[in-house]
Amino acid sequence: MTTRYALVVKKDCPTCTLIEPLVPTLARQLDGGLSVYVQDDPAFPGNFDAIDDRDLDFSWRNEIEIVPTLLRGDGGGSERVIGWDRAEWREFTGIGALGEELAPHRPGCGSRTLDPGMPEKLAARHAEFGARKVGLAAAEDDMETCFERGWTDGLPVVPPTPERVLRMLGGSGRQAGEVIGEIPPDRVPCTIEKLAINAVMAGCKPEYFPLVIAAVEAALDDVFCMHGLLCTTYFSSPVVIVNGPAATQTNMNSGVNALGQGNRANATIGRALQLIIRNVGGGVPGGIDRAAMGNPGKYTYCFAEDESDADWPSLAMDRGFAREDSVVSLFAGEGLQGIVDQQSRAPESLAGSFAASLRTLVHYKLFGMADAILVVSPEHRRVLREGGWSKADLREALYDRLQAPGREIMRGADGIAEGMPERFREKTLHKFRDGGLHIVSLGGTAGMFSAIIGGWVASGERGSQMVSRRIE
Repeated sequence: MTTRYALVVKKDCPTCTLIEPLVPTLARQLDGGLSVYVQDDPAFPGNFDAIDDRDLDFSWRNEIEIVPTLLRGDGGGSERVIGWDRAEWREFTGIGALGEELAPHRPGCGSRTLDPGMPEKLAARHAEFGARKVGLAAAEDDMETCFERGWTDGLPVVPPTPERVLRMLGGSGRQAGEVIGEIPPDRVPCTIEKLAINAVMAGCKPEYFPLVIAAVEAALDDVFCMHGLLCTTYFSSPVVIVNGPAATQTNMNSGVNALGQGNRANATIGRALQLIIRNVGGGVPGGIDRAAMGNPGKYTYCFAEDESDADWPSLAMDRGFAREDSVVSLFAGEGLQGIVDQQSRAPESLAGSFAASLRTLVHYKLFGMADAILVVSPEHRRVLREGGWSKADLREALYDRLQAPGREIMRGADGIAEGMPERFREKTLHKFRDGGLHIVSLGGTAGMFSAIIGGWVASGERGSQMVSRRIE
């Protein structure tokens, strides 16, 4: 069988120009002949007709990292020598006097396949995508096209080029074609690749991608009821809470302005989930999304919990995970309701403030309608700690304070038509179902302000429940 040889070079390499005089000798004496592929100047080498590899297809397919590289085998093969080493080349080619007039050794140069940005471009060129590619005319603006075709949430998105999508896929060990589930409301099968496309559009970094995947997996859990959340006329939308090392590794904000703007991870992870529901599942406002008012969190609602106090269990720990686990929890929540208490210096007083504020959720006369998240600030957490209270003590105190006799909250009581049905008159009611009040901590260390994220009025067993997923 004839053994074929291929030499990969570029003119902009001193070692390649050093061995240029050897090319005719190699071509004559190598059994099966020689093909030369040049990465930059098709006129190089000047003593042999080379094959133009400026598109780097041959170099990419053969995983060329250093030039010159001499390949041996049918179609190039995997046997190779790189750079220039006279003894090595003689043994490899079987030409005993090869390169006598040259220096005995010179290192090679980096292949153009490794130029900045080139690996991504070449990988994208040769990758097989499951998603449909959309071509744009020369005069079309890619940003405006995304708006015109309804792919945005009202803000500009990052165009999902093949290079960017591949880079995003690299942030996870999952296979691009893996189907993660059916995205509501249209129940469209969704692959990891489609998640990556929308994560790019949202502005995520690849290291955020495992968190996006976990959030989508949580949204697809039946007990979260994503389809119903989309259809409701209420204010609610998905709220993403992150616990564990992943929050630190992605530089998420759990401190000053953690529920506001300014942090890329907080902003884009939550936004990616919303774009996936819109672009893959068809959850478009005015269509299946029937929110009467909505809330700003429908752009993005994502934050990390402050876990700096080792004595304060995190939300993930409350839900059965270990502190070292990275966990995403998804909650169907409305906008933020502030709690101001700058006077309480005893836990009992502060718990009273929290309970009075929580009672107004949805309506002060409606009990058992919605779950909630109580967001405790570091300053208020300090009041609890200095008073000797744990998180469990706070939860128990709130439970006791959030009960009311049915007769006080009946429809018509206090001259207000809204309220609980008459059948509850003789019962003692609790504001939240068992397990319906979640407690997290975040925020800056100055400011005695806590907050409430109210849940969907279809919370609990008959509607949406918080879902938590370990980040893989």
